[in-house]
Amino acid sequence: MEESAPLIETLVSPGLIICYIFFGVALVASIGMPLVNAIKNPAGLMKALIGVVGLVVIFAVSYGISGSEVTAKAVSYGVDASSTRLIGAGMITFYIFLICSMVLAIYSLVKDIITG
Repeated sequence: MEESAPLIETLVSPGLIICYIFFGVALVASIGMPLVNAIKNPAGLMKALIGVVGLVVIFAVSYGISGSEVTAKAVSYGVDASSTRLIGAGMITFYIFLICSMVLAIYSLVKDIITG
Protein backbone atom coordinates (compact mmCIF):
# COMPACT_ATOMS: atom_id res chain seq x y z
CA MET A 1 0.00 0.00 0.00
CA GLU A 2 2.85 2.41 0.78
CA GLU A 3 4.29 1.82 -2.69
CA SER A 4 1.07 2.99 -4.35
CA ALA A 5 0.92 6.27 -2.35
CA PRO A 6 3.25 8.17 -4.73
CA LEU A 7 1.28 6.81 -7.69
CA ILE A 8 -1.99 7.99 -6.20
CA GLU A 9 -0.44 11.38 -5.39
CA THR A 10 0.80 11.80 -8.96
CA LEU A 11 -2.67 10.98 -10.29
CA VAL A 12 -4.71 13.03 -7.81
CA SER A 13 -2.60 16.20 -7.60
CA PRO A 14 -2.97 17.21 -11.27
CA GLY A 15 -6.70 16.47 -11.08
CA LEU A 16 -7.07 18.73 -8.06
CA ILE A 17 -5.09 21.48 -9.75
CA ILE A 18 -7.31 21.24 -12.83
CA CYS A 19 -10.44 21.37 -10.62
CA TYR A 20 -9.09 24.45 -8.82
CA ILE A 21 -8.41 26.15 -12.16
CA PHE A 22 -11.93 25.38 -13.43
CA PHE A 23 -13.39 26.59 -10.13
CA GLY A 24 -11.47 29.86 -10.47
CA VAL A 25 -12.64 30.34 -14.05
CA ALA A 26 -16.25 29.65 -13.03
CA LEU A 27 -15.94 32.06 -10.10
CA VAL A 28 -14.55 34.85 -12.27
CA ALA A 29 -17.22 34.23 -14.93
CA SER A 30 -20.06 34.14 -12.40
CA ILE A 31 -18.97 37.46 -10.94
CA GLY A 32 -17.71 39.15 -14.10
CA MET A 33 -20.46 38.34 -16.59
CA PRO A 34 -23.30 39.91 -14.58
CA LEU A 35 -21.16 43.02 -14.10
CA VAL A 36 -20.53 43.25 -17.85
CA ASN A 37 -24.23 42.71 -18.53
CA ALA A 38 -25.17 45.39 -15.97
CA ILE A 39 -22.84 47.89 -17.61
CA LYS A 40 -24.31 47.13 -21.05
CA ASN A 41 -27.92 47.25 -19.82
CA PRO A 42 -28.47 49.75 -16.97
CA ALA A 43 -32.27 49.31 -17.15
CA GLY A 44 -31.84 45.66 -16.25
CA LEU A 45 -29.66 46.70 -13.34
CA MET A 46 -32.46 48.94 -12.08
CA LYS A 47 -34.93 46.04 -12.25
CA ALA A 48 -32.50 43.86 -10.30
CA LEU A 49 -32.05 46.61 -7.73
CA ILE A 50 -35.83 46.88 -7.30
CA GLY A 51 -35.97 43.11 -6.76
CA VAL A 52 -33.23 43.20 -4.14
CA VAL A 53 -34.92 46.10 -2.33
CA GLY A 54 -38.16 44.10 -2.37
CA LEU A 55 -36.41 41.13 -0.80
CA VAL A 56 -34.90 43.32 1.90
CA VAL A 57 -38.27 44.92 2.66
CA ILE A 58 -40.01 41.55 2.94
CA PHE A 59 -37.24 40.25 5.21
CA ALA A 60 -37.42 43.41 7.35
CA VAL A 61 -41.18 42.99 7.78
CA SER A 62 -40.67 39.33 8.62
CA TYR A 63 -38.00 40.24 11.16
CA GLY A 64 -40.34 42.79 12.70
CA ILE A 65 -43.14 40.30 13.24
CA SER A 66 -41.00 37.33 14.30
CA GLY A 67 -40.84 36.45 17.97
CA SER A 68 -37.77 36.11 20.16
CA GLU A 69 -38.95 33.44 22.59
CA VAL A 70 -36.28 30.92 23.51
CA THR A 71 -37.11 27.47 24.85
CA ALA A 72 -34.93 25.50 27.26
CA LYS A 73 -34.05 23.03 24.52
CA ALA A 74 -32.95 25.88 22.22
CA VAL A 75 -30.74 27.27 24.98
CA SER A 76 -29.09 23.86 25.32
CA TYR A 77 -28.12 24.13 21.64
CA GLY A 78 -26.67 27.59 22.16
CA VAL A 79 -29.50 29.54 20.52
CA ASP A 80 -30.19 32.99 21.94
CA ALA A 81 -33.01 35.49 21.38
CA SER A 82 -31.41 37.21 18.38
CA SER A 83 -30.78 33.87 16.67
CA THR A 84 -34.38 32.84 17.32
CA ARG A 85 -35.60 36.08 15.79
CA LEU A 86 -33.42 35.62 12.68
CA ILE A 87 -34.58 32.04 12.29
CA GLY A 88 -38.19 33.14 12.62
CA ALA A 89 -37.66 35.92 10.08
CA GLY A 90 -36.16 33.46 7.63
CA MET A 91 -39.05 31.07 8.05
CA ILE A 92 -41.66 33.80 7.65
CA THR A 93 -39.87 35.10 4.55
CA PHE A 94 -39.84 31.57 3.12
CA TYR A 95 -43.56 31.15 3.81
CA ILE A 96 -44.36 34.49 2.17
CA PHE A 97 -42.47 33.54 -0.99
CA LEU A 98 -43.95 30.03 -0.98
CA ILE A 99 -47.50 31.34 -0.78
CA CYS A 100 -46.82 34.02 -3.43
CA SER A 101 -45.34 31.46 -5.82
CA MET A 102 -48.29 29.11 -5.31
CA VAL A 103 -50.80 31.92 -5.92
CA LEU A 104 -48.95 33.03 -9.07
CA ALA A 105 -48.76 29.45 -10.38
CA ILE A 106 -52.49 28.96 -9.85
CA TYR A 107 -53.20 32.36 -11.43
CA SER A 108 -51.11 31.42 -14.46
CA LEU A 109 -52.94 28.10 -14.86
CA VAL A 110 -56.36 29.71 -14.57
CA LYS A 111 -55.38 32.49 -16.99
CA ASP A 112 -54.18 29.91 -19.53
CA ILE A 113 -57.40 27.94 -19.17
CA ILE A 114 -59.57 31.04 -19.62
CA THR A 115 -57.64 32.46 -22.58
CA GLY A 116 -57.41 29.03 -24.20
